[in-house]
Amino acid sequence: MSLDLAGSSDGELAALALAGRQPAYGELMRRYRDPVYRQVRGQIGDADAALDVTQACFVAAFAALARYDQARPFRLWIARIAINKCRDWARRRAVRRMLSFALPSDAAGDIVDPQASPEAQVTDAEELRRTMRAIAALPARLRDVIVLRTIEGSSQTETAEVLGISEKAVETRLYRARAKLEELLRD
Repeated sequence: MSLDLAGSSDGELAALALAGRQPAYGELMRRYRDPVYRQVRGQIGDADAALDVTQACFVAAFAALARYDQARPFRLWIARIAINKCRDWARRRAVRRMLSFALPSDAAGDIVDPQASPEAQVTDAEELRRTMRAIAALPARLRDVIVLRTIEGSSQTETAEVLGISEKAVETRLYRARAKLEELLRD
């Protein structure tokens, strides 16, 4: 007997995955891999590293699946894991940079308008890299809020829940993040 996994709730999929049904966890990954990737990419600013960190998020989520509260949205739970994995990545990167004294390589996003001229494509790609670097340079408490609210489109309530802060704190941090980002991009 085959179960329609696409029609199952996140909680049902988590329960099935815990019971050993791998396709159920595959469905959770299918649902959330793109939003998690966008969140991670927004956090760390490196497309290639974002793929690795996204994979690490899902590996960690699977390992911790028994601790997932099925009454809460899986999307918010995995977003919290992604924030933690991004912070881990940033710490490891800082240590590697300190030890090697090498500048980190900067991967460019291939998100450009195919109809644009080659000059416009180069300009757009550079602007995207510059913006992603600026977001990645924000302090973690500001970066987390701007990525969740602006890039991921999470509501103020969802962002507050993921970060474990008040909605007013989300509003304040978002204001500060935008101001700091504008300052970084102006320079």
